[in-house]
Amino acid sequence: MQTHIAKRVEIVIEAPLERRLTTALTKAGVTGYTILPVLGGSGRSGQWTLEGQVGRAGMVSVVCLIKPERLDTLLEAAYRVVEKHIGVVSITDAHVVRAERF
Repeated sequence: MQTHIAKRVEIVIEAPLERRLTTALTKAGVTGYTILPVLGGSGRSGQWTLEGQVGRAGMVSVVCLIKPERLDTLLEAAYRVVEKHIGVVSITDAHVVRAERF
């Protein structure tokens, strides 16, 4: 089966910023994304879990699969939201079966 090269972008951000991020991504031309809850993790500040948070907002992970030529536009939009807040942006190479969907 033929596959096509894509980029998988995952943005982990504080849940209250989810709408601001997805609005920015949509304005940048992203046509689809998946939002997943983040239950805990470990980073520069050490380990954390949702139970250890003062509020119940927590973190979310926004995942996008896009054509490689659209990556810079997506990253610029995401960075404007993430730069002043807690957040991690990662990019990996991916292969998709139906390129017309991305």
